[in-house]
Amino acid sequence: MTIRLSDERGQAGDPLRETDERARLRESLRRLLAEEAPPERIQELDESERFDEKLHARLAEMGILGIGGPEGLGGVGDVRDQIVVTEELAAGPTSMAAFAILQFMGIQVLAAHATGEQRNVLRALMEGRAKVSFAMSEPGGGTDVARAMQTRAERVDGGYRIRGEKTWISAASIADHLLVLARTREWERSAVDGVTMFLVPAHAPGIEIREIDTFGIRGLSTCEVHLDGVLVPESAVVGEPERGFRNVFATLNRERLNAAAALLGLSRAALDYAVEYARQREAFGKPIGAFQVLQHRLVDGALALESARGLVVRAAEVEAAGGEADVLATMAKIAASTAASVVTDNGMRLLAGAGFSREIPMQRWFRDARLWTFSPMSDEMCRNYLGERLLGLPRSY
Repeated sequence: MTIRLSDERGQAGDPLRETDERARLRESLRRLLAEEAPPERIQELDESERFDEKLHARLAEMGILGIGGPEGLGGVGDVRDQIVVTEELAAGPTSMAAFAILQFMGIQVLAAHATGEQRNVLRALMEGRAKVSFAMSEPGGGTDVARAMQTRAERVDGGYRIRGEKTWISAASIADHLLVLARTREWERSAVDGVTMFLVPAHAPGIEIREIDTFGIRGLSTCEVHLDGVLVPESAVVGEPERGFRNVFATLNRERLNAAAALLGLSRAALDYAVEYARQREAFGKPIGAFQVLQHRLVDGALALESARGLVVRAAEVEAAGGEADVLATMAKIAASTAASVVTDNGMRLLAGAGFSREIPMQRWFRDARLWTFSPMSDEMCRNYLGERLLGLPRSY
């Protein structure tokens, strides 16, 4: 039995009520996932750590991979449609939701800055004929990537030579292209510039990619990327030279919103499973869902989920209208991350020994939810950001 939350029962005038078109998108995705990504297939891919190429192809056929892209290249919809997609994917094959977040980031960057051959890559990305990965973070720095960046791009005749190492790079091993950030000018404390973004073929000479064995999101690879004197032409530069971080900054609100939407989907699926288990499982002659403590835990999860949903929808509406959604998007990410942690932790407690079985999906939701407590920005850094931007306090870092 599915819990009926606000995305499914909004009343007229309710800001959480979806348009008929968006509701049809949600239903189409649910039908597709019931057909292509049943629980046993999700478990199989999670255990074998394989990307679902078949589901990726079906999403491309439906036009899902082009949402938010330029209309002239076949793009449709906006961030509100993207959050529907990431939520529904995360309620099933959560690793594909993580891929969709990356996909939508790539589209946003290339739609704004791609020129020449890069436009062909953008079209291929939107049509599902290519995949892209962001090679940004490094072994010496995650959140503080600008100061810690050691990857360098040296000017040579006709282009650049890139040397460095990236780590925790999602989807690099299945990508056709990498968006690589490399320093082209030494870092200055007062400046955000000096880093250039490059669009690089993932299998160019000098690139070596190694997969990392991860705790969660096992259906999408996480990798180390070594760049040993990789030669790229001038045409590989995305946007303006030495302003590559500004390309990334422009994607942060969208990335946080899509991550928050993914957490909504994951939380919803885990809560549905826990409630149904509480109805069926008996102890001391009655369903365990009749015990007050367990009821309260489930209710707390539902409250956290619905509170997060309100922030996600509000932030998406503001962004779609062209407003400043940075504070709302950051709040939504924290709220959704907290909700997912509460729901999956209580789900594991409620299932007890059954939760330890890898045949039951609660442990996968528990593992996968932890990614977004520190990505795309840690909850702690999000709170630092809100302290400054929302409350007007001095910068804490």
